[in-house]
Formats: sequence, structure tokens, C-alpha cells
Amino acid sequence: MASTTPALNPTVADVTRRIRQRSAERRALYESRMADQHRRGVHRGELSCGNLAHGFAACGETDKNSLKLMNSANLGIISAYNDMLSAHQPLETFPETIKAAARAMGSTAQFAGGVPAMCDGVTQGQPGMELSLFSRDVIAMATAVGLSHNMFDAALYLGVCDKIVPGLFIAAARFGHLPAMFVPAGPMPSGLPNKEKARIRQLFAEGKASREDLLEAESASYHSPGTCTFYGTANSNQLMMEMMGLHLPGTSFVNPGTEMREALTRYATEQAVRNTEPGGDYRPFYKQIDERAIVNAIVGLLASGGSTNHTLHLVAMAAAAGLTITWEDFTDLSAVTPSLMQVYPNGQADINHFQAAGGMSYLFRELLGAGLIHGDIPTVFGTNLTAYTQEPFLEEGKLTWREGPEKSLDEDVLRGVKEPFAPTGGLTVVDGNLGRGVIKVSAVKPEHRVVEAPIRIFEDQNDLKGAFEAGDLDRDVIAVVRFQGPKANGMPELHKLTPYLGVLQDRGYKVALVTDGRMSGASGKVPAAIHISPEALDGGPLAKLKNGDIVRLDADSGSLEVKIDAHEWAERELRVGDLDHYHVGLGRELFGGFRHLAMRGEEGAGVFGGFEADDLARQEGQIHDEDA
Repeated sequence: MASTTPALNPTVADVTRRIRQRSAERRALYESRMADQHRRGVHRGELSCGNLAHGFAACGETDKNSLKLMNSANLGIISAYNDMLSAHQPLETFPETIKAAARAMGSTAQFAGGVPAMCDGVTQGQPGMELSLFSRDVIAMATAVGLSHNMFDAALYLGVCDKIVPGLFIAAARFGHLPAMFVPAGPMPSGLPNKEKARIRQLFAEGKASREDLLEAESASYHSPGTCTFYGTANSNQLMMEMMGLHLPGTSFVNPGTEMREALTRYATEQAVRNTEPGGDYRPFYKQIDERAIVNAIVGLLASGGSTNHTLHLVAMAAAAGLTITWEDFTDLSAVTPSLMQVYPNGQADINHFQAAGGMSYLFRELLGAGLIHGDIPTVFGTNLTAYTQEPFLEEGKLTWREGPEKSLDEDVLRGVKEPFAPTGGLTVVDGNLGRGVIKVSAVKPEHRVVEAPIRIFEDQNDLKGAFEAGDLDRDVIAVVRFQGPKANGMPELHKLTPYLGVLQDRGYKVALVTDGRMSGASGKVPAAIHISPEALDGGPLAKLKNGDIVRLDADSGSLEVKIDAHEWAERELRVGDLDHYHVGLGRELFGGFRHLAMRGEEGAGVFGGFEADDLARQEGQIHDEDA
């Protein structure tokens, strides 16, 4: 365990302080509401006999007797299990493991509810992707339904992938009086090397590989139960949960189906019992997760070259806990956070290589030692975060933790802060007369980070493939894909475009993407200014652009400009997009209300509003009305 805690980096301290200050009123209201819910207690003790009988009717006699006594913990299990998706298939057996471990502690556990889990890898480039971002908020609501029976002293959240963990986190924050334990499933073993997979994808885009070749390569990459092994949103989720102390130390990247994974799931249950009020060490979510934990998540994301999706998700997650964060917070932290990992798409290694090179314990050691994260936050482990320099081991079948490596075991994958892959985190805000967005450059070579070229506009991502195949894009070009924001069509990922743009870049052309949509957590070597806000449908300036306009994207200076006379630009009318084909089919018509309610990207692109911030604004408005 780290013996001393160095002084916090001044920028990290400053960003943390300003989050605390800007969030002071809403955070106080949030904490007050959670404390009030805690005072009201678990209603299981106040239920009528009929209510309680319904609550444990399906339990065995042992569990029924425990629940009748009211003096032991009852854990609620929320799971994203389904057996179509590799990342969530291992969760099938977790509830029985959890129930058995709880009984061994003299407590109980009940399956409170399942939440949907869709896979962006399956829906990428398909109409179903337009439900993906909104599924985050559906998951939060489904979790609330599961926990609404108020039978539980703590909750275990079982989920892995892109929108699932952020949705579970949002719900955990709104049930913040309950202790929360996030329980991962782990990555699948390594398959086809990432470099080879990318090569075959690009050959297919050029028509030089068959569909059978492509399917064989993809099947060799995604080949067994477990999370995809590249470093996209799913694995970024796991890293961030551990950075916030919501996982046990070293649990994020242990493969499923192993003795270690089973032991960690049992221990997570035991620790969840200890963290309850009946367990004697009450650790509610709302006292554990504050602005320090959120800053730790951002720094971990930046140091690891994680997913750009979290410039949306973390904003929404923080808001659910009464905290306001901005894209400037990401940019400022990125400027002082060194890049310590190179895992595909930022390198050729996968997440299993990262684990073998030293994994989370080494990453914690380096970030804590440099004063880049807060070590003093409480964790589900029952310690502060300095204990997370340890990693789990099995000794004669018993789980224990020992200090992890002090040096990286593979510096091509994982490095220390003194010799990083890059001095900054590689994520920044771009701003200019085309709006505001974010860009991830950790996988973009320096010579590709500034692009000035005529634009080609697309209002459906599928049209870009046709233009590429016709040779219309064989030139310096910035592809503008607009009407892809949350209000327009749910803000789908546009990762399908990456192979085509990558081919153009390899042919020697200056190429970039500008969009009000998203890119995958696998954003790669082509510069992409994404999440442009306001979106085209919301009066954003992307709707003014015309084919052939000259746009300059400068990731180094953080600027995004159309090169046009200011007067002419002001006089241009906004185009109205034809969006009807986005709104019907595969359930998209069910999400019309979500599209209507969606907030801007910089506000998290969610449908819930600002929680306590909205309440405070209404109160302020009422006061002003009364004064008037």
C-alpha cells in the first residue's frame, strides 16, 4: 500500500475545487435528499404483513426466516444478463453465487430486476444503433423499477458494456442512500491480433477482401464469453468504476469462468454485506461518490486513452449525483495527465496485455504517486483508494490482496508517469463558428491533427460508403455527417465510417470527420470532431454548411472553423433535415419522447434534465416571480 500521499497536482486540485464550487447548491440538495431517504430507512421493516409476504413469497424457508427477523442485510441484485451478448453472458451464474455468499454471511440476496443490454458492436451502422444512447436512460429507469420495492439494504450492479454501466451508475446515484457494489464479468481471452483485424477491415473497405474473409477475422476477434478486448467504452467503464472505488481492487480485467473471477464475485457479496447498516460499516453511495471520485474517473479515462463516449456519460453520471462537470474540466485535466497506456485502438495490444503488464494496480501506483488522483476517497473495499495499488491472489483457495508490481512488465503497453507515451491525455475541446465538440487524438499521429479542406456533406452515414466507392472522396476532404445528434436520431455511433476514411488517409489525403453524432470508443487514427453542439436539428451551425465550403479542424489549437466571410455566414439559412426515415422501424417510434427531451451533448445528451439543478432553477424563478 502506498505509504505516503504526495501533494495533489495543482490543476487537479483546481478542477476539483471549481466543480465543488459550481455544484455547491445542487450537491447540498442532493445530499439532503439522500440523507432524508436514509432516515426513512428500508421500508421492509414497515411493510404490512401482506406486502412483506409478497416480497419473499418465492424465497426458500431459510431466506424467508432471515427476512422476517429484519436484523440482517438483504442485497438487491440488478443484472444486465443476456446470453446473446458475450460481455453479459457470464453474468448468468452470478446471482446464485451471490445468494450463496450472502447466506454464508447470515444475510440474503434477491434478484431485484434485469435491465436491457444492447451491443453497439451488433448494431454498429444499423438502425438499432439509434436506440443505443437512449438505452442508458432506459437502464437507469429499469434499475429504479427493480429497486422501487425498497426491500434492500444495498445493491449489487452487474453490467459491463457501453451504456449499461453509466445507466446503472445514474440509478445508483438516485438510490444514493444504498451502498452500491459494481460487479464486472471480465474480458474474453485474446483472439486475433488487433493489427490483423484492422488490416482485413480496411482491405474489405477497398474491395480487396471478401465478406467471408471479413467474417472469419471478426469471428476470430470476438470469439468467446467476455467483454471485447479492445479498449473501447466497455473496458473504459470498468477502469472508471475502479478509479472511483466502486469495484474491488484489481477486479476489472479478470477473465470470466476462472476461479479468481468466482472468488471476486463471492468477496464482492461479502463486502457488500459489511457495507450495509446491519453489516456495521454503512457506506452509502452518496457519501462515497463526490467531485473527487468524478475527477479520478476523468483522469483515469485520460491516462488510459479511453472512450470519447464518456464526455457524454460522465456529465450525465455526475449530474445524477448532484455535480456539474463541463468539457473544459476534461480539457484542463487532459493537459496535465500523461498517456500511460497503449491498448487498441491507441496501440496494438489488448486489455489482457494491459492486465499482464501490471494492470490497474500499477496504474493506480503511478497516478497516486504523481498526485494526479485523490487517494482519500472512501471505497467499497472498506479502505481509501491508496489500497488499490494492491491486486488479488488466491492462496490455497482463499482470496487475498498483495502489492502489485512497482515497474511495468511491458513498456510497449503500460508506462509510468516519468516516461509516458505522450505528455497529455489526448482529449480536447474544439470550438469555433461551427460549434463546440470534442476530439480524441491519442491515436492520431501529429501530422494528421490539422486538416483544412473542402467539405463533403452527408445526412445519412450510409451515403458516405457510396461516395467512397464512386471515387468522389479521392482528395483532401472533411466529411461532415450532420443531423446525427440526440434530438435528430438518438446520436448513433459512426464507427462504420472509420475504415473508409482510414483508406483515404493511407492514400495520402488530408482527411477528417466533423459530426454532431458520436464515434465509437474505438475512435482511431482519423481526426474526428464529434458531439458538435448545438446539433444541426437544434439550430446548430452545421446546418448552414454547403458542399465545398472550406473547413479547418485544428486539434492542436482546439479550433473548428468554416473559412467564410462573417457577414455571408450570418446571412445563411439553416437547412431543415429530412429525418422521417430515422423515426420508424425497429422500435424507433417508441423513442420519440426521448428525442424531444434530449439535452445537448455537453449536458450529457440525457432525457432526465438536471435533477437538483432544475429544481433550484425553478425555486429561483419562483422567488423572482414573488419579488416582481
